[in-house]
Amino acid sequence: MFHINILKGDILMEKTNVMRILDQKKINYKSHSYVDTDAISGIEVAKVLNQDPKRVFKTLVTVSASNKNYVFVIPVEKELNLKKAAKAVGEKKIEMLKSKDLLPLTGYVHGGCSPIGMKKFFPTIIDQSAAQYDTIIFSAGKIGYQVELSLEDLKKVIAFSLGDVCEEV
Repeated sequence: MFHINILKGDILMEKTNVMRILDQKKINYKSHSYVDTDAISGIEVAKVLNQDPKRVFKTLVTVSASNKNYVFVIPVEKELNLKKAAKAVGEKKIEMLKSKDLLPLTGYVHGGCSPIGMKKFFPTIIDQSAAQYDTIIFSAGKIGYQVELSLEDLKKVIAFSLGDVCEEV
């Protein structure tokens, strides 16, 4: 197994599986890296990338009372409202997936989860605020890497719907 690296500015940029999927489907995207930083939270990532935190999104995986999984993609500066999220997917109750269950279920680790390229596709809801931006930025499937693309292009890779699922922090 080997990694393909591309030169991005002064940073040697690693290709992630998400980037390979986007390349394979000939979808335009911009890649961002924060590998050389101490950024951990989504807000810190937005800051080091010099991006508006309203346009930088995090990917959250949930489980319902009926044991179904759902993916929510929301701005890093907001929190998922579990009641609104459950309503958006037609469930009575959902809760966050436990961290230990994330890797076996999705193939991603906490902090590097992307809605693209999970082991299995799960119903995905993106917070409706994403519609007001030309592009949004989210994890490229590995800690330290982000991709930026339009919702129109994202629809070519995964099925999703928009919904009101957040609350202000």
